[in-house]
Amino acid sequence: MMEENKWFPDVEKIWFNGKLVKWEEAQIHVLSHGVAYGSGVFEGLRCYNTIDGPRTFRVKEHIERWRDSAKQIRMTIPYSDEELIEAINNTIIENKLESCYIRPLAFFGYHSLGVHPLDCPVDVVIATWPWENYLGAETIEKGVSCCFSPWIRVHSQMVPSAAKATGLYIGSMLARVDAKDKGFDEALMLDGLGNVAEACTENIFVVKDGVIATPGLDSSILPGITRKSIIELARDLGYTVEVRSIARGEVYSANEIFLTGSAAEIKPVREVDAREIGAGKPGPITKHLISEFSEIVKGENSKYSKWLDPVTKMSIQ
Repeated sequence: MMEENKWFPDVEKIWFNGKLVKWEEAQIHVLSHGVAYGSGVFEGLRCYNTIDGPRTFRVKEHIERWRDSAKQIRMTIPYSDEELIEAINNTIIENKLESCYIRPLAFFGYHSLGVHPLDCPVDVVIATWPWENYLGAETIEKGVSCCFSPWIRVHSQMVPSAAKATGLYIGSMLARVDAKDKGFDEALMLDGLGNVAEACTENIFVVKDGVIATPGLDSSILPGITRKSIIELARDLGYTVEVRSIARGEVYSANEIFLTGSAAEIKPVREVDAREIGAGKPGPITKHLISEFSEIVKGENSKYSKWLDPVTKMSIQ
């Protein structure tokens, strides 16, 4: 019997290569290609318990990005979009979850261990578990402390930086460890030109004089789906949102900063490199967006109901 893990409480099943299996039986060979070389792609999305029942957030776009990431590393995910969405829904239902985090993962499996992967099978996993308040519940009220990392975000001429690929997260891992060692919650990473890219696992938004700015794809960012949602939401609310390069100094002089991601949702930043941002607490624009986004994911704003898909039992076993 597996030792109880606080990260994954009360979950029994994982969807693994087309079947729901017991959590402890979702195993691979230690010499799988993805273990040796980080040759995999993954997604992260949420299911929310809305006023209309459990709903996944922008699931079709997450599947599309997952497939795009796979294409960029020469991988083909051997299931249709419909099969993958059915698998997500069934895994949520099987684990009796009303709200949860969802982790789809595909990687080159066990066959050969040369760096060339295309003779290896593609293993596909979908896991679901309760995961609330990434970066800590208290950060919603008091904000996140950040530092700039000595590690830069990988450049798109080195590897496909827009792919959500497993091996690329070594940089994020090192940046987070460095930040934690220095007493900060999170790290901010620069791109190869010295402009702001993103945080370890979140996109960044900077607010100055009422204008919201966020780096574009040319800053080696991951094209975040929560980022995309917040850009649309903010513009609908009447804010000006600029997608452009952001210099490091703009971060220090910002009135507000917030981070976005599927796990983090929206998190305010209170300080960067021991420099207080604004008043050192969540600002009015950040709090407005958090409030509006919260209503959306609860199903309380019909304008954005298209972002939410019902979780219903389907035919996949």
